[in-house]
Amino acid sequence: MTTALLLMDFQNGIAGRPGFETAVAAAGRALEAARAQGLPVIFVRVAFRPGYPEIPAHSSFAARAAQAGEAMRLDHAGTQILDRLAPREGEHVVVKKRISAFAGSDLELLLRGLGVDRLVLGGISTSGVVLSTVRQAADLDFPLTVLADACADADSETQRVLLENVFPRQADVVSVEEWAGAL
Repeated sequence: MTTALLLMDFQNGIAGRPGFETAVAAAGRALEAARAQGLPVIFVRVAFRPGYPEIPAHSSFAARAAQAGEAMRLDHAGTQILDRLAPREGEHVVVKKRISAFAGSDLELLLRGLGVDRLVLGGISTSGVVLSTVRQAADLDFPLTVLADACADADSETQRVLLENVFPRQADVVSVEEWAGAL
């Protein structure tokens, strides 16, 4: 079985905001463990073309795009992966267009091409990218692991409910330390 680590939305404009430092540090430890074992690492970020042509005016994303101004453009600093987690040569970066890592991206094609059949997830936010990706990945029949401490959400109760009650129905939920120790 080939396992890939997906680090989702660890980009300057999302994970670089105050309050997510602990999850970013945990993601860094997961990244080190994956690299040490030679596991594929895939970074997922959300970004758009100038003017956001990918977002219809009636979409729920339209208001977010309007608030973001140019901050969610493909080339904007806010959409780039945090320097502390910078992708290395041979590590893939996928650009998505909605909440799930699969939405509007070539992630599934990349995973299949790499022969990946198990996913390990970390991301900001738990109620956004992690939840949506867990649901879609499970529907695509990927066995899943969620790294609880490499996920964060602005709402601590939502975080708790997802990690303790929702995700365990479709994924193993473990700490980075537990996962890395089992590699």
